Amino acid sequence: MFGFLNIYKPVGLTSHDVVGYLRRVTKIRQIGHTGTLDPFAEGVLIVAIGKATRLIEYLNDDKAYIGRFCFGKSTDTYDTEGEVIEEFNIKVSEQEITSHLPKFSGEIEQLPPIYSAKKINGKKMYELARSGVGIDDIEIKPSRVNIYEIKMLEFNEEEQWADIYVECSKGTYIRSIANDLGKALDNGCYLSKLKRVQAGGMTVKNSISLDNSTLQDIEKSLINPVDLLPQKKQELNDIEYERISHGMIIYNRIKSNIDEIVVLTKDNRLIAISQTTPDGLKPKKVMI
Repeated sequence: MFGFLNIYKPVGLTSHDVVGYLRRVTKIRQIGHTGTLDPFAEGVLIVAIGKATRLIEYLNDDKAYIGRFCFGKSTDTYDTEGEVIEEFNIKVSEQEITSHLPKFSGEIEQLPPIYSAKKINGKKMYELARSGVGIDDIEIKPSRVNIYEIKMLEFNEEEQWADIYVECSKGTYIRSIANDLGKALDNGCYLSKLKRVQAGGMTVKNSISLDNSTLQDIEKSLINPVDLLPQKKQELNDIEYERISHGMIIYNRIKSNIDEIVVLTKDNRLIAISQTTPDGLKPKKVMI
């Protein structure tokens, strides 16, 4: 088996749980995912099967989420699973929220939540936090991320929550946006729901459920990497195929730029990942 799956991860499961389930069903150990979803979150989880795990780095990294931002409280995890650390009696208005959203558009700096999988000195931050290390004892450095679009979809003034759509780059923490938005409003804010609706060119509309998925279901749902990788592609003739299979450089027929990644195919099968050099296309990863 070789390809990608667009799995709908339900609330309550970890991303590792999904991988474990697929390993049991397929009897394949070489399975990985392209980006962790927290247990309380749901939605698109791209899973690579077999040698497709070697292609994860070449997928589109951009993602899109819909989060439910709840105002009036702050939690230590920035989401509904944490402990409330501050409460506010002041209500926020729709106009106040929308007026602050542009601050979170474009390239921004954000601090990851202390309860996150981001590593510091080789250890995940949530492991450090749960070991008793205080927030003040952990040096958290801000990360630069890109927010391509952020907009409100719905607002409930009485219950003080807003559903907000965020399209962003890899490494963005929607929880941090919620916490920072609360601070900008002189209020509290945390996530009570989070759904990833898009990742790596896949959308939630085309995702599949794990419920009672059989081996046959999984095989039918496999996505050809050729259809998903966004890079330029060159179809190989028989001579080029032979050269690539032996790790040799071939002529660049698509005029790609130096150091650009090019996907090499034959009969709609992915044969290799190559890199453009002054001498031609040099294979980086041969998949046959």
